[in-house]
Amino acid sequence: MILSALLTSVGINLGICLLYFTLYSILRKQPGNIPIYAPRLVAEGKEQQRGEFNLESLLPTAAWVTRAWRLSEEELLSICGLDAVVFMRIFIFSVRVFAFAGVVGILILLPINYLGTQLSDDSSDLSSKSLDSFSISNVNDGSNWLWVHFCAAYVLTGVVCYLLYYEYRYISSKRIAYFYSSKPQPHEFTILVRSIPLPSGSSCSETVESFFTENHSSTYLSHSVVRRTSKLQTLISDAEKLNRKLAHLKLTNDTPQRFRRVGFLGLFGRKVDILDHHEKRLEALEDSVRLEQSSLAGKEVPAAFVSFKSLLGAATALHIQQGVNPTEWVTERAPEPRDVHWQFFSASFIKRWISMLVVFVACAALTILFLIPVAIVQGLANLDQLETWFPFLESILNLTVVSQVITGYLPSLILQQFLSFVPPIMIMLSSMQGYISFSQIEKSACIKVLWFTIWNIFFATVLSGTALYQVSVFLEPDKIPSVLAEAVPGQASFFIAYIVTSGWASLSSELFRLTPLLCNYFRRIFSGTAGDKFEVPSIPYHSEIPRILFFGLLGITYFFLAPLILPFLFVYYCMGYIIFRNQLLNVYAPKYQTGGKLWPIVHYTTIFSLVLMHIIAIGIFGLKEVPLAASLTIPLPILTLLFNEYCQNRFLPMFKAYPMEFLQMYVVCMLLMPHQSGLKECLVQCLNQGEDCVLALSLPLLFVDCHFLHYMCSEETIVLVARHSQHHD
Repeated sequence: MILSALLTSVGINLGICLLYFTLYSILRKQPGNIPIYAPRLVAEGKEQQRGEFNLESLLPTAAWVTRAWRLSEEELLSICGLDAVVFMRIFIFSVRVFAFAGVVGILILLPINYLGTQLSDDSSDLSSKSLDSFSISNVNDGSNWLWVHFCAAYVLTGVVCYLLYYEYRYISSKRIAYFYSSKPQPHEFTILVRSIPLPSGSSCSETVESFFTENHSSTYLSHSVVRRTSKLQTLISDAEKLNRKLAHLKLTNDTPQRFRRVGFLGLFGRKVDILDHHEKRLEALEDSVRLEQSSLAGKEVPAAFVSFKSLLGAATALHIQQGVNPTEWVTERAPEPRDVHWQFFSASFIKRWISMLVVFVACAALTILFLIPVAIVQGLANLDQLETWFPFLESILNLTVVSQVITGYLPSLILQQFLSFVPPIMIMLSSMQGYISFSQIEKSACIKVLWFTIWNIFFATVLSGTALYQVSVFLEPDKIPSVLAEAVPGQASFFIAYIVTSGWASLSSELFRLTPLLCNYFRRIFSGTAGDKFEVPSIPYHSEIPRILFFGLLGITYFFLAPLILPFLFVYYCMGYIIFRNQLLNVYAPKYQTGGKLWPIVHYTTIFSLVLMHIIAIGIFGLKEVPLAASLTIPLPILTLLFNEYCQNRFLPMFKAYPMEFLQMYVVCMLLMPHQSGLKECLVQCLNQGEDCVLALSLPLLFVDCHFLHYMCSEETIVLVARHSQHHD
């Protein structure tokens, strides 16, 4: 690709971004678009539909940028939780990395690459120069300037590892502080037990109570058996949607729009008062829910939520194998109620194992099929190959503008459109694996999309036409560095265009929210109202995090190969930082909270990116006839992996379970919470008086009940708590 083709792609996408930014700054101020651009604020009652119109609302402004910039991390934590904070820390980490890499790459490495004479490029016109002239391929073989690239690889590795360590430590401290300051939740004292063996003549409820009463007599509190409630869940979901419609209709209080037809798109059927119509439907749904609830007694499945009197009791039951057969009495942490995914509760161990195998095969098949659009894209990027396939297009392809658009913009656009189908497919496949929470499904889908992207967009693209069809190269690891070193630099121009198209344009479309805007517009045309489908979305981590991390992999890999990519990445991360802060402030509401468990994915992907850069560097220095530099680069991936091992031992356990020290400190903080001040004073007074109530430190205040205090405290403590409870009532 020549420089002018790249500038064509940048110009097209920059124009799209400016158009989206301008339209957003205008449309967000229009009264009818408030549910589109601030649904979270509308749901919380902080923003209402405005009926007035003024000319000032038609002028584009950048006030939203200032508001998003001023949002502090503490405010973001209180609004969207720790997961959103961790998501934004990915942008902060990336901005820091590529700010440093950009300075080194553009000011030092790029001039060295450009002044090389390895490639014969006789064009005196800068716009007609090949982008390979700005890459390491243009540096002469055996040149001493290659030692600058060698030093840059070491320096960048050190900087990235330092920033990774800093972020891992910071997020770990935030994770602990987050749970210290949060209110105690019932699911924290609860585990999920699946694959419960049922003796003949016994119900699931009786079996669970007998087992945990016998084996966890001092900590077991209660249990709730899971029942088959697919119909009930559908009824409850319909009732919740209908309730949101009613709330929105009452909030808008637009009398003319309340009277419309109840048929398809509001065009057919009789005309009714839609508010009264929805209230009657909601009453009917409530009756159906009660009827379905009364018929659930005999629909038990071999799974139950088991609650304990303390965090320690729940942790002990969670991490100890309960039965002789490890496929029975399988325990896992209970998700919070809004995070529960019910479909696979009744699946046995073997069914879940088969489902995982089927999903693996489906992912492999999808990966292979995706090579077809990759081949098409590479054909478009190579005009000579395209002319060979379609000779009748030769006269059109010779036009400068057409060739620049086809080679610079069209391949990355087509690849982006194909890739947009992958995240929904991966969500569907992950939901078939037997996970019992939406957070687990999304995390699994995030990992699938990430590695799918790395393989199909990076490896399949750089190796297409060379080593992709030489399977033997993967059986000889010593050849991998040289093969990658030969193939990767040549695809730098394609990945720069891909960053601009899939990065810049996708961010601006995220801000503009074109699809919800069009849906809202058509609903208003056909049905006369936009409130029936009002819903607050949650941020799609499974599609956004893989894109962010993949761009990071491109930046680290091409840091010394083709540093021209770095400014485009830096702009992407700066845009993403502002845009997603705005979206978290106005649009997205958390669907669940994992306490920042997505950060280890970021860490491992960055480590993989560094090691990949080192492998390519070894091959590059070998091809460039600097064997000493290649040999001295070998310790770099080893040191990086040792650093990863240290971080894994130092921080990763904090993202899997909580230590005893945390369990005790967490309950002490519960005793100091203002919303339980009366009971706190009672228990703290017992401690000060030396009463035998040390075990009361593990008392979950949400479950205070004198019938199990006998397991925990002395008679004097029970009397004090009972008196307080009666007085409080």
